[in-house]
Amino acid sequence: MTVSVLVDVTTRALCPGESTCSEAIYINGVQQTVVGIFKMVVLPILGQLADEYGRKPLLILTLSTTIVPFALLSINESKASVYAYYVLHTISYIISQRSIFCISVAYVADVVEEDKRAALFSWITGIFSFSHVLGNVLARFLPEDYIFEVSIALLIFCPIYMHLFLVETVQSTPRHRQHAPWLHKALKIVKERYNSMRHAATIVVSSPTLKGMSLVSFFYELGMSGISGVLLYYLKAAFGFNKNQFSEILMMVGIGSIVSQILILPLINPLVGEKVILCTALLSSIAYALVYGLAWASWVPYLSASFGVIYVLVKPATYAIISRASSSADQGKAQAFIAGVQSIADLLSPLAMSPLTSWFLSSDAPFNCKGFSIVLASSCMVISLCCACMLKHEKPSKNILVDNGENIEAPLLS
Repeated sequence: MTVSVLVDVTTRALCPGESTCSEAIYINGVQQTVVGIFKMVVLPILGQLADEYGRKPLLILTLSTTIVPFALLSINESKASVYAYYVLHTISYIISQRSIFCISVAYVADVVEEDKRAALFSWITGIFSFSHVLGNVLARFLPEDYIFEVSIALLIFCPIYMHLFLVETVQSTPRHRQHAPWLHKALKIVKERYNSMRHAATIVVSSPTLKGMSLVSFFYELGMSGISGVLLYYLKAAFGFNKNQFSEILMMVGIGSIVSQILILPLINPLVGEKVILCTALLSSIAYALVYGLAWASWVPYLSASFGVIYVLVKPATYAIISRASSSADQGKAQAFIAGVQSIADLLSPLAMSPLTSWFLSSDAPFNCKGFSIVLASSCMVISLCCACMLKHEKPSKNILVDNGENIEAPLLS
């Protein structure tokens, strides 16, 4: 709901009276980089904690962090408030971005049979698309002054709902009370987390499917996160798009995504399998990037956005393949570790995309192709498609044990 209006708010605060705002593009790039650095560590830890202490407390924690940044903008939209928003939003993104989906997917894997998970993952992402449509409808017709207030009310509702109605599926690890110096406990926690991270890495590296999905996810995210970070600013500078056009494009994609994820994927998955769906969706993402980057008129972005109806299937297909290749005890670890690999892509993509986009939108561009950075990002999706085509089906392996025969997983707190 806030996505389309944030471009106008940040541009108005940081570059008043201008349609192009290099400062906003660079700040978004810095935010992506910082989030990528910390998420590489935070995401796998959150996945481990969800396996050890339960899905419910981790979901409540991650969702709750999203409230404060928008509360700040609802109070004031000055330049200082926008800077403060980016700081708070960066912290929130480190904790919540992707982790909400990873833990939700692990929750579904706890209660759903393996052959039905792809359809359920698709329903989750389909309902997520449905919420995007409703949010963009509100963003399209609500006065801008009320958008942040309504979004905050909805964000507050989420953790309250989960606290009251979500049933825990994981029995938390028993905590043994220990009488030891604080420094000794701190060192023990660090050592346990290191061993747990190494365990999660071993699970992924020892599985050809999970290792292949790490490469698929990395290159796909490298291209797509770079595009999403600059796309709205590119459309505003190149075609003069505003909140209304952004909302229309997002609504169009959202409506088609609902149909493809809730109806089409569950029907075709038993016939063709997750790998074919993943490859088709990746092919669509390549077309999406190329048409956007080469757009020559204001109607072309609407055509490009239509490919989003297909490429949204990348997520549910990815979740299903990872879940199928992971054991029941390692769902959170595997999903979060590969999400951590995607965070490396989030770290790298803005380093190239932000300056490149700003350069080609300026009057100093070497040639007239304002979307050249987006065209360049499509090459990453091509590599991702090649990696996806080489995936092979395999059964999940059993939990990896240490030398004394015990699982190395241990609670974070003593």
